[in-house]
Amino acid sequence: MNDASRPRERSALTGFSVNRLDRREDLRNKPDAVTALRHRSDTRIAVVAGETPILKRLDGEALSVWFSHGETQLLGEGLEEVFLGLAPDGAPRFARLLDRAQAEPLRERPELFVTDLRSVALKHLVPEDELGPLGGGKALLDWHARHRCCAQCGSPTTLGSSGWKRECSACGAQHFPRTDPVVIMLVTRGDTCLLARQARFAPGMYSCIAGFIEPGETFEDAVRRESWEEAGLRVGTVRYIASQPWPFPGSLMIGCIGEALNDEIVLDMTELEAGRWFSRDEALQMLDGTHAEGFTSPQHLAIANTLLRAWAVDGERV
Repeated sequence: MNDASRPRERSALTGFSVNRLDRREDLRNKPDAVTALRHRSDTRIAVVAGETPILKRLDGEALSVWFSHGETQLLGEGLEEVFLGLAPDGAPRFARLLDRAQAEPLRERPELFVTDLRSVALKHLVPEDELGPLGGGKALLDWHARHRCCAQCGSPTTLGSSGWKRECSACGAQHFPRTDPVVIMLVTRGDTCLLARQARFAPGMYSCIAGFIEPGETFEDAVRRESWEEAGLRVGTVRYIASQPWPFPGSLMIGCIGEALNDEIVLDMTELEAGRWFSRDEALQMLDGTHAEGFTSPQHLAIANTLLRAWAVDGERV
């Protein structure tokens, strides 16, 4: 549960991180109670068609992720529905999955706004406290869509625990939602930091390097391994800074600062197209959009922005 009175951690500055729902794990295995919640008049439901959020137009330009029970019935048949928890006022919150083919017809409805999840976050299309539940709901529904069959015996699985597991009636296996841990690191060397870019990045944008944590690996060692593999840098001390849920499709970004022990950068050109050391002043310019060469940093949504700001603005070190 995210208490609104909790100190605002750096993690809360990243996109998708603000989720004030009380998840109410104690209710998930009480189907009668969840069914009763589902039919309350104050229940609201987030809707995703495949991977595409369906938003409701409010007065003026305002948008919301939340639909009433009756409104969802007008959007089409649902494939899955999961219980997300209770809002701070006690109102139940659910998320519903529609077939991805339904996204296009819904774009034509004037009372709806249909766009991709990244755009919802980057353009601040919905309030901050709605974006977190939307991202979490989308990640959970996406997991269900990709785990229709049992990984143990191959038989079809069914939704259980109000959406928080899948069950196989053939072999009895239970499968639980998957979150993939990823380290993302700002590697520093004195008063400089390594930033790199992939070919798919927007022109001029540089970011932190990152990679999945492997089995049997601590996040500190993952930082060291990825820094060596992608940039040829040996990293000593590693310090955790912040984390970010990343629903593309379902990762947890673990943000760190690591101190390099050598200067020479040797990029893995299969992963990256460019990378170099940037001074603190350059990092500040990139954050402000004033770099003389037009280089920029990731937008506020990304934890890479939080890491760069922690180092360049707040003076965080390992």
